Amino acid sequence: MDWQSHAGHLAEETVRTDSRWYTPLAETPRHPFVPRWWENRGGGWDLRDGSSDVEAWMRAAYSNTSLVTRVGTLHADDAEPGRRAEGVPTSSSTLPSLVVRMYRHARITDGSKVLVTTGSGYGTALACRRLGDRNITSVDVDEYLVKAAGERLASEGFNPDMAVCDITGDLPGTYDRIVSTVSVRPIPVSWLAALKPGGRMVTTIADTGLVITADKTDDGGAVGRVEWDRAGFMVTRHSDDYAPLLEPLYLAARDEDGDEIGMGRYPVLNVPEAWEVWSMLALAVPGIEYRTMKADGRMTLWMLHADGSWARATGGFDEPPRVHQSGPRRLWNELERVRRRQLLEGSLPVHGAKVTITPSGETTLTRGRWSTTL
Repeated sequence: MDWQSHAGHLAEETVRTDSRWYTPLAETPRHPFVPRWWENRGGGWDLRDGSSDVEAWMRAAYSNTSLVTRVGTLHADDAEPGRRAEGVPTSSSTLPSLVVRMYRHARITDGSKVLVTTGSGYGTALACRRLGDRNITSVDVDEYLVKAAGERLASEGFNPDMAVCDITGDLPGTYDRIVSTVSVRPIPVSWLAALKPGGRMVTTIADTGLVITADKTDDGGAVGRVEWDRAGFMVTRHSDDYAPLLEPLYLAARDEDGDEIGMGRYPVLNVPEAWEVWSMLALAVPGIEYRTMKADGRMTLWMLHADGSWARATGGFDEPPRVHQSGPRRLWNELERVRRRQLLEGSLPVHGAKVTITPSGETTLTRGRWSTTL
């Protein structure tokens, strides 16, 4: 199959031809790393098998999109033909442009020893092509992913160090760069131990779009910033699947009256699509889940939290909504505080914030008079 022309087109779309990442993108096949994947249709996940439709496989594999390879505990590789999965994604092949952006944030140089996260293995392959496989260590909490990716990498001539491990725990070596395409909160203290003097870490904060870069300091901590960029990754997991979503709470919040009923100040917002607001609110109140529904020119937003708090707001796209709230916290009020600050100041202080990580792993974000500790 003519995968080279597809890979060349992807490289041209993603970077300049004089970029050091152009050749890795143009000369590294992606399709062997995603022979099967899940496609979201109608709220569920349909299995796609590349070998059954090679043209569609090439289009999907060499598009600048993420391809979900695991839903719940079910790998696409293991699913029976025609299978439909329910649940949330637990692994994917990240869109190539984002992989490259994360590597660029790491300021990788020739000879850098780099720890990366495995997933499908494609991002590992790009790093191997750029730096040589002797400089790459690839880790994942999922034993199957490490095994499958290792075999697929070997078939392409790459043999990096591969390890099954929880990236938030002890790491299998020391590195000049740690690039995590899963999100964390807090920053694992083990990363500080695994970074060589002057080494750099790149990651995202869980349930936010914030890209964090930080360089190791002489005292064993690290200093960096929140980049003027955004990215969303799956959160680290420590078992086969994520904790169940808050469906029982959603069912209660879907139609019931709240303990407090009133009118909101601002129109309903789809918070996860408003990256700056979503990130700022997640720093203040981590763990909020969202649901949305649009109908007849109106939108409803549900906000749910594991402590039993919930909020429901319904209104037209340009009018104050009617708001129901219950539980120990008023989640809609928390959201409106963030939106009011954005309105008054023109932006929120999250991007460009200074990041300070102590040797014990305490992470503080600071910009101007604003500060928060993870």
